[in-house]
Amino acid sequence: MTILLFVLFFLTALVYSSVGFGGGSTYLALLLLWGVPYEIFPVIALCCNIIVVSGNCFNYARAGNLNFKFLIPYFIGSIPFAFIGGSLPIEKSFFQLMLFAVLTTAGILLLINFKSYDDKEENYRKIPYAVSVSIGSVLGFVSGVVGIGGGIFLSPILFLLRAAKPKHIVTAASVFILINSVSGVVGQLTKSNTLNAIPEYAYLILAVLIGGQLGNFLNLKILSAKILALITSLLVLFVAVRMGVNIFG
Repeated sequence: MTILLFVLFFLTALVYSSVGFGGGSTYLALLLLWGVPYEIFPVIALCCNIIVVSGNCFNYARAGNLNFKFLIPYFIGSIPFAFIGGSLPIEKSFFQLMLFAVLTTAGILLLINFKSYDDKEENYRKIPYAVSVSIGSVLGFVSGVVGIGGGIFLSPILFLLRAAKPKHIVTAASVFILINSVSGVVGQLTKSNTLNAIPEYAYLILAVLIGGQLGNFLNLKILSAKILALITSLLVLFVAVRMGVNIFG
């Protein structure tokens, strides 16, 4: 069972990193289905997020796709709220429902917008500063509570708003996930009392490290971003359905 979980984390990191995501939502679902202690779910998922998107952020920044000025208002909203959300206690049943809602919503948004990842349109909108801060705040809070980075929501929203070029949006999502995951981990650590159990799952870090690097290679060298986004959306929806059966079945 340990080997199977390793493989699933590896595949999740490979697929998600190929479109600039960390995979936190699916890591959480897998940990839930595997019966891992509920209290350490978010810390494990957020740490895996950090490992995966760190490589993405480095490669995207090196390619000249990082527009930090564009991200600032989203960070202003998200960083404090990710910490607040991460520090809040939450019942397991409510957590399951939130995760199911997160997966379903994210999967639908990605499926609607997967074609935008190869969009060549040059006409983009300037999003009002207050709107960007508000988006960051909401996504940061949800990210902290559930234990994800939030980029899986930010990316489709920015595509819907036509806020920037696809390469800048994908990069923004990766950096957003990285910063929020760090903030969320800090918040989670203020309430976790089972940290001694985390080293038992250190092998999952290795799985996502390898998978994340391969996924980033797929993005940069082999498959189109549109195809990768479609695959990711279908994976998210599959996991959402599996979770729904587990909760309501």
